[in-house]
Amino acid sequence: MAEAPSRNPFKRKALLADQFRPLRRQVRIPVWGDLGIRTGLAFGLIALVVAIHWFDRDGLKDNHDNVISFLDVVYFTMISITTTGFGDIAPISDRARLIEAVIVTPVRIAVLFIFVGAAYDFVIKRSWEKFRMARIQEQLTDHVVVLGFGVSGSQSVGELIERGVDPRCIVVIDPSEERLAEAEKLGVNVMAADATRDETLKSVRIAEAQSVLVSAGRDDTSILMVLTVRHLAPKVPISVVVRAEDNELLARQAGANNVINPVRFTGLLLAGSVKGAHIADYLADLASVGGRVQLVEREVTEAECGKSIKQLESGGTGLRVYRNGRAIGFWEDECQMLQPGDVVVEIVPTAGSESG
Repeated sequence: MAEAPSRNPFKRKALLADQFRPLRRQVRIPVWGDLGIRTGLAFGLIALVVAIHWFDRDGLKDNHDNVISFLDVVYFTMISITTTGFGDIAPISDRARLIEAVIVTPVRIAVLFIFVGAAYDFVIKRSWEKFRMARIQEQLTDHVVVLGFGVSGSQSVGELIERGVDPRCIVVIDPSEERLAEAEKLGVNVMAADATRDETLKSVRIAEAQSVLVSAGRDDTSILMVLTVRHLAPKVPISVVVRAEDNELLARQAGANNVINPVRFTGLLLAGSVKGAHIADYLADLASVGGRVQLVEREVTEAECGKSIKQLESGGTGLRVYRNGRAIGFWEDECQMLQPGDVVVEIVPTAGSESG
């Protein structure tokens, strides 16, 4: 019997982190603070070389006046660090040449890397990242937008990736940089912003999205997000998590297509376990792609039209048909003849598993 994939969320997240190359996490030091540290380090190294040259000035020769002043030392240090080398001041003693080879040359390389690295990080890289993200945002289409990366949001993103969704087609919006750092490790696109604002949702082309998943952690915030999304994208499917039963109707009135109440679902699992030891396990199996079987919703194919729900080409077990907004059970007569446009919900075995 094939071993079922682990349902441990922490183990699964570790596997996903290995599978997808994480993006760089934003430095917590402010931009000007980082630049100041680099500049200070560079000038500190230069000051060290000036001090070394000053104490060993007898090993230097000025071809102009044969006198090495402090200004000459500073001048010689700068042309040495920048590899300019005019030749008017040069090391003549063995010790001075050894100092140039062993101490000044490594410092020269270090200072060069500091300035080149700073130029890359603060000019080239930032300009490139800004251009790249603008291109990504312009080309976003048929993507999944996840509003909120808390417990429910992170679990849904992990499950989507396991189900085969390209992480590059997932956009996560959350105000917390710490949570976004975890999302970045999965390879998804992230944005630190307020998802209740029109400008934020427009910037991720919400109207072109395949679906929107909302889990803000607070019912009032989640419902406000649903209202904003529905205002900007009237036809995009929206799924939202609410925790208070009396807010479920409000979420639907706000425009949500699917309203998930984790408290109610937990209660169903607990109640189901009273009637049988394996009911809760099977329900969890159905809900996760890591199980041996899973629920699939799809539109019937042309070849299935006219056939019974028991004769699906996928080999799955049909449970329900949605026709013109009406749910039809597999035992009802209407399910014995599928029609074009019907949406069927079926149970299919997970790839690589045995029949359920």
